[in-house]
Amino acid sequence: MVFPHLEKVLVEQMLVESGVLRITARTRDEVVLPCPDCRTASRRVHSRYQRRLADAAVGGRPVVIELSVRRLFCDVDGCPRRTFAEQVEGLTIRYGRYTPLLLEMLRAVGLALAGSAGARLLTVLNVVISRVTLLSIVLALPEPVVECPRILGVDEFALKRSRRYGTVLVDVETHRVIDILADCSGDAFAAWLTAHPGAEVICRDRANSFSDGAQRGAPHAQQCADRFHLWQNLGTAAERAAGRLRPGWLPPEREPSATAEVLPDKDEGPLTRRNRERHAAVHALMERGVGLTGIMRELRLDPKTVRRFMRAATIEEILVHGPSGRTGILDAHADYFARRWDEGCSGAHILHAELAAQGIHVSKRTVRRFVHRMREHGAPTPRSLAPTEFFVSSVVVWGGVLVRYG
Repeated sequence: MVFPHLEKVLVEQMLVESGVLRITARTRDEVVLPCPDCRTASRRVHSRYQRRLADAAVGGRPVVIELSVRRLFCDVDGCPRRTFAEQVEGLTIRYGRYTPLLLEMLRAVGLALAGSAGARLLTVLNVVISRVTLLSIVLALPEPVVECPRILGVDEFALKRSRRYGTVLVDVETHRVIDILADCSGDAFAAWLTAHPGAEVICRDRANSFSDGAQRGAPHAQQCADRFHLWQNLGTAAERAAGRLRPGWLPPEREPSATAEVLPDKDEGPLTRRNRERHAAVHALMERGVGLTGIMRELRLDPKTVRRFMRAATIEEILVHGPSGRTGILDAHADYFARRWDEGCSGAHILHAELAAQGIHVSKRTVRRFVHRMREHGAPTPRSLAPTEFFVSSVVVWGGVLVRYG
């Protein structure tokens, strides 16, 4: 049956109007209903009125039920209610504009996706509802009864980091949060355990507040450290041990390299070589007595370029102002690069960050090229660095996790 919730009413008409399936129905006159207050049966009709109920979509079309219901008299003299409205089980609820079927769907979507996302999903399901209405339906739900699980997990969380902390309580078997406390004190935890008895095992960290609260609120419960805090404590212990042992892992220092050996002169680029060739050709033609116009025609150069080469007695007078003859911005810090190279630091990104901290603003590309020059011209291999404390603790913890879980 497509509409099992309409079994108790009389369906008069079903039609599609503007893409909406409209169902006209009425309640049965012969049905006797009890008064909600005194529970006395009554069938004397006061009047009828129309109710419009939204129902779940059928065949990709929204459904609207226009239901005519009765208002009945209560003939008992001592009853404070004189009239009452008729309710159809499975179809109507008091003051409701949705059928129970659609209302359960809205509650499930609202609890899973909240307002905006839930409203978008319901639009695909041909249910038109705003995010505010969907949130109102969720907020109208009664709060679930909190029961203490058999295995209770407790830990603190930050409401405002380094300022205010609360306590989260979790059912370890179902991994569901069951309650949240406003602070992380032992008194609050003990009061909650007293109000919700039944915990057999309490999984906690090693904080004294939770230990004291569990002892006072559930003295017969077994306390144990949860798996996360065991791994965290192992990582902390490994990091401290690595900090003590790390100086012995460092290889002996070698003599620092000379700056001149580490930082070679720059190679001549194609522009420098071309300028040398042009300067030599211009002066060779000048020795043969060729003038400015003849040199321009012979070498196919601009007049200003020819005059510049003619005025320069040597090529160095031109190259000193060019890019290849100019001292680089990092050449002034060659000693710093040589020292860091001997210390084992050869990463361009690390050197760039250190230069920026010193107020030397250069691009990462410039630092990368400088380090590349040092590698290409036989700079000694950087001294190997010992693993850091964090690296050792990460290997111990995550390596154990990989071994434990495959």
